[in-house]
Amino acid sequence: MINFFSDKKYFTLTNKKDYRNWIRKCIKKFDIIEGEISYNFITDNELLKINKETLNHNYFTDIITFDQKIGELISGDIFISIDRVTENAKKFNVDFETELKRVVIHGFLHIVGFNDHTEQEKSEMRNQENLCIQKFTKVL
Repeated sequence: MINFFSDKKYFTLTNKKDYRNWIRKCIKKFDIIEGEISYNFITDNELLKINKETLNHNYFTDIITFDQKIGELISGDIFISIDRVTENAKKFNVDFETELKRVVIHGFLHIVGFNDHTEQEKSEMRNQENLCIQKFTKVL
């Protein structure tokens, strides 16, 4: 099950069904089993608090993923800062929706098993993001 949560006063994902269908197509691409994936859209300050408390990092980030994968069953909690998505869209000169898709699929890829610690891993992560976005955004 793929769920989306947010403070409706702050942000609402209006096309949840399309995002679920897209993520499910990505799940099929990797030949894995859908467990429970929760996307939580929150503020910079809320994500900073999570970053400090769970990772001991004192900086803003766009996403934190907690992988709860068991074998081929993928599950996890993904926290996305809408503030960072908005800022990064401006920074990278893309629209908000494009940046949101990139961050949503980035969290999914972490659960699948991709990392982005080294330059090589970052390059592979970006390639996988682009493949998923280009191939599957047709459902959106």
